[in-house]
Amino acid sequence: MATAKKTETVEIKPIEIKQVTLRIEGDTPIIMHAWSEKAKKMMLDAQMGLAKGKKKEAKNPIDDFIQSMYWLTDKPKESTEEAFMQAIKDGARFGFPATSFKQAAISAAYRLGYVKDKMGLRGAFFINGDENGMVEIHSDVPIMREDIVKIGMGTADLRYRGEFRNWWAELHLTYNVNSGFSLENIINAINAGGYACGVGEWRVEKDGQFGAFHIAVD
Repeated sequence: MATAKKTETVEIKPIEIKQVTLRIEGDTPIIMHAWSEKAKKMMLDAQMGLAKGKKKEAKNPIDDFIQSMYWLTDKPKESTEEAFMQAIKDGARFGFPATSFKQAAISAAYRLGYVKDKMGLRGAFFINGDENGMVEIHSDVPIMREDIVKIGMGTADLRYRGEFRNWWAELHLTYNVNSGFSLENIINAINAGGYACGVGEWRVEKDGQFGAFHIAVD
């Protein structure tokens, strides 16, 4: 006698989007690492076979510093300390890629064993940036760092980048209530991302101690 097949009902809940704004505060400074237009052009020239025989340009520390940051307002027209300070006086604003904060949260949640895979959490929430995908960073006036970095084959180079101290930012979050992750879960993941991963150069995730942050609690 044939047995009747059992049917299984699967409930697919509708997507229900909510929004919340979270304030994060830096525990350690952020070191910026934006690609300059000059660096991107050099990469393109190399890929197109146009870079052979080119004389290497002299390093300009102030220009490297200015170009390392994500400007939300216009960059100074001149690569001088005076032009940079004038831009600060004129209300210069800076940002950082919104995706970096989400990636930190997802990476930390996976590394700490909160989730078995990254895919479910990726679709559970989004951190919204401006039209260029940036979150505004509020901080003290950026300072110029000088770091020695290894570039392979036993060689090293000096890098000049912006460092942001005493920083904070607002993360504008959208999340799906029916994703299987509560808002508390998501907040915990973002906090874990700030502690275990961080953002920017020499962040915690990359054997550094920079770019750490936490969610501020009223």
